[in-house]
Amino acid sequence: MKVKEILGEGDLAKRFNEKDFLARIKIEATVLKGLRHYFERNGYIEVVAPHITKATGACENIATMFDLDYFGRHVYLTQTGQLYLEVLSQYLGKTWCTIHSFRAEPRVDNRHLTEFVLVEMEFLGGFNQLLSEIERAIGSAIRQVLMDCGEEMELLDIDKERLKSYLPPFEKITYTEAVEELSSMGVRWGDDLKSIHEKTLVKLHGNKPLFITHYPKAIKFFNMKENEENPNIVNSADLLLPFSGEAVGAAEREHNYYRLVERLLASPMYRMLQERGGDIRDFDWYLDFWKNIGGKKHSGCGIGVARVVQSVLGANDIRLTTAFPMNRETLY
Repeated sequence: MKVKEILGEGDLAKRFNEKDFLARIKIEATVLKGLRHYFERNGYIEVVAPHITKATGACENIATMFDLDYFGRHVYLTQTGQLYLEVLSQYLGKTWCTIHSFRAEPRVDNRHLTEFVLVEMEFLGGFNQLLSEIERAIGSAIRQVLMDCGEEMELLDIDKERLKSYLPPFEKITYTEAVEELSSMGVRWGDDLKSIHEKTLVKLHGNKPLFITHYPKAIKFFNMKENEENPNIVNSADLLLPFSGEAVGAAEREHNYYRLVERLLASPMYRMLQERGGDIRDFDWYLDFWKNIGGKKHSGCGIGVARVVQSVLGANDIRLTTAFPMNRETLY
């Protein structure tokens, strides 16, 4: 039986070209292989994180979590394994995981999926080391594609020299500098950068990977570490890639219990949680850890594999990055 016969008459089949389709799957697998090799070669311990969680499995936007009834308890499909990795990094030093991140995205477009692979890491260390770890992990994925996927790259007309330009080191600018560069587009300090802004910045910086660092505290996750020199910003970074925009979200973490509670209660995320019937008890195990055990300086990130693959492919549609792209209109 041919692959197209398996797919039937749905949207995936309509977009289907068998050789191109299989080549893209090979590239996705190779990106994952390169990331895995990096973590295995650099002393990271793989953790199996839960996929049914309390709000501790949420990214910033509680509104995009899928609700579940778990034996009478209100729970969610996970979006991140970050908090689990954080706690275990205090004992293991370096941790990582691969999860399926579930987002209740109502839009059906070329940028959003309702389920995608997220590779995450946490380690004992600070912000500058974090940027280096991200560079090396992404570099490992790109090198793996260059080594293993010559035939697929030729078939899909992927420029090898373009891909070589994605190798580290990556340029770094601050959020404040980014806002200045985007001022003609009406962007002001404190605004969250949209996809069009990210792609504009990448073009302004040579169509290569670009770090944006030190975002405003008010628009970021509650446990991102405040900058010691300026408490209005956090030690955070997004890695923007050509074609896909933000592919990696990263930060040094706060581990002081009292600051964590204060930041959580003041966050927009917490207000959204309350609107859905939750409260601070959703974070009890995580907060109790930092209260009772304490902790060491640690940092980490989440790598959206589909966004990395999209950039490798040079594609304008994220649905081309995986075999079975999920949105509100697809179910296989």
